[in-house]
Amino acid sequence: MATETQNTKAFYNTEIPSDWEVKRLEDACSHFKSGFGITSEQISGYGKYPVYGGNGLRGFAEKFTHEGDFLLIGRQGALCGNIQRVSDKVYISEHAIAVQTNSKNDIDFLAYKLEFKNLNRLSESSAQPGLAVEKLVRLKIEFPPLSEQKAIAQVLSTADAAIHTTEKLIAQKELRKKWLMQNLLTGKMRLKGFCGEWKEFQIGDFIEESRIPSICNDVNKRITVKLNLKGIEKRDVRGSEAEDATYFFVRKKGQFIYGKQNLHKGAFGIIPEELDEFESSQDIPSFDFKDGVNPRFFLMFMSQEYFYQSLEKISTGTGSKRIHPENLYKVKVKFPLLEEQTAISQVLQAADKEISLLKAKAEKLREQKKGLMQVLLTGKKRLL
Repeated sequence: MATETQNTKAFYNTEIPSDWEVKRLEDACSHFKSGFGITSEQISGYGKYPVYGGNGLRGFAEKFTHEGDFLLIGRQGALCGNIQRVSDKVYISEHAIAVQTNSKNDIDFLAYKLEFKNLNRLSESSAQPGLAVEKLVRLKIEFPPLSEQKAIAQVLSTADAAIHTTEKLIAQKELRKKWLMQNLLTGKMRLKGFCGEWKEFQIGDFIEESRIPSICNDVNKRITVKLNLKGIEKRDVRGSEAEDATYFFVRKKGQFIYGKQNLHKGAFGIIPEELDEFESSQDIPSFDFKDGVNPRFFLMFMSQEYFYQSLEKISTGTGSKRIHPENLYKVKVKFPLLEEQTAISQVLQAADKEISLLKAKAEKLREQKKGLMQVLLTGKKRLL
C-alpha cells in the first residue's frame, strides 16, 4: 500500500487528493433512471428473467427491461437507499433506480461509494421514505483515477467476501443447531452412553414460583421479557409510572421468568447475573428450579418453537389472555434423567458458543470494512 498522500485540496470542507475529481452522479453514469411498472400477475416463479425491486429479487417475468451491469438503488420504504448489484438481462421495477456507470468510472467502486454516502439520509419523508431521481443525480461524488477505483473496489470486495463467508458459516451452524435441538430434545437421537425411555413429567415437577415482595419498589430496577427468545432486559422508566401503582416482586439470577401474555410468543428466559435483585410485577412471574432438572436443558426444551407456540391453548381470560403458573404447571413433557439433560445441554451450549464466536468475528469484519471505507473512499490512504 502506498504511503498517505500529502497532496490534497479542499472541497466543501472535505479534503481529497488533488488527482481526484468531484462529479455529479449523473455525470459519472451512462444510465440513471427509475425502473418500469409491473403487476403481480406478470411476476411468477417460472419466467425467464429475474425481476428486481428496491428490496431484492421479486420473482421472474417473461421479458426484460435492462441488459448489462447495473446498480439498483431502492426508492421507497425501509430499504430506501439500499444498493444492489445485478447483471445480464433483468426486469427492473419502478421501486428501484437503475444506475450504470460510463467508461471512465468503475461500477463496483461507485457501489461502495454510494453505500458509504448512506443514501437513506436523502429520503424526502420520515413516514414513508422516498428517493427522487432528480435529487440523486445532483449528488456530488469524489472519484479517484479509474485504476485506483478498481484497486479500492478489489480491496473492499475481498472484505465483503470474508464477511459473506462467515455469515454463510453462521447460517450453516444455526441450521445444525436447529437439527440437534429437534433430535436431542425429543429423544430421537441419543448421546453415547445413554439409553432407556424418557419419563413423562409435568412442568410443575421442575419449577416453583418465587414471590418475594419488593420492599424498595425501585422504578429503576424493573425488568421485562422480550418476544421471540430475545431474552430479558432492564425496562425503561415510564414517565407516568407511579411507584405504588402495583405490587412488584424481587427476581433472582438463574430463575426462569416469562410474560403471562406472551409466553407463547417466545417471551421467556433465565435471569442473567447482571439483573439479579431486579423486579417485575405478577404479570411477569419468576420461578426457582427444583432438583432433578438442568435449567439450561429446561430453557432449551421450552425454546422449541412448536412447543412454546402450542402453549397459547392454555391461556385464559377475556380480552388480553394470560398463561398462569397453575396452568403451565400441568403441561406434560417427556424428559430424560438429570445426567442426560446435562449432557444434552452441554452439546447445545457448545453449538451456541461456536455461533456466538462466528457472529463476533462477522461483526469485527464489518467494523474492519467500515474502517477501510473511511480511509480508502476519502483518499486518506492511497493504494496506487
